[in-house]
Amino acid sequence: MTTIVVLTAGMSQPSSTRLLADRLAEATGRVLRSSGHEPRVEVIELREYARDLANHFVTGFPSASLKAVLDEVSDADALIAVTPIFSASYSGLFKMFFDVLDPAALVGTPVLIGATGGSTRHSLALDHALRPLFAYLRAVVMPTGVFAASEDWASEGDLRTRINRAAEELAAALGGVRATPARAADAFADVVPFERLLAGTHTRRSKAESRQVGDGTGQI
Repeated sequence: MTTIVVLTAGMSQPSSTRLLADRLAEATGRVLRSSGHEPRVEVIELREYARDLANHFVTGFPSASLKAVLDEVSDADALIAVTPIFSASYSGLFKMFFDVLDPAALVGTPVLIGATGGSTRHSLALDHALRPLFAYLRAVVMPTGVFAASEDWASEGDLRTRINRAAEELAAALGGVRATPARAADAFADVVPFERLLAGTHTRRSKAESRQVGDGTGQI
């Protein structure tokens, strides 16, 4: 059975970060089930382990509950990681978790990244903060990252499209069947060879010259 771990670093309860994480997990599960897979989804709220993470930094040893979470992430077939954005980067709680995670835990693991923020100005944090973090951990980061600003929840059309595209990419990385996106018609698919264009131009000029001679307007 395919195991997907959903890691969310939302601060409040409920939070838009958890909401986005749930939407990503639901969409991925839907794509996988449509192709015959039955994923097991485990959601981890990092806010519940904030004290354990701080103690780990001080003592160098994880608590039993934190070790279970670290093992769960290490053994996952895929990871969905979502964080709120503060000061143009991921939250301190999010960073603390990956600071104590074994650096080799995510090697080759497909990861779908997501983030939330009050303004679309923070959306670049996906590429200049989260993507480099998981590249350093040698995970396989999905091409589509999903950022949800406050205004995205009011009109979810574009957000839903991005969520579905990211989910299809993660499902494909796990061996699921990805729906083939509709392709726009190629404007250059039916190109007339230059020789034919040149021949057509020569023919049109010859016919025009013949008409001019026939009506006496041509010059010899």
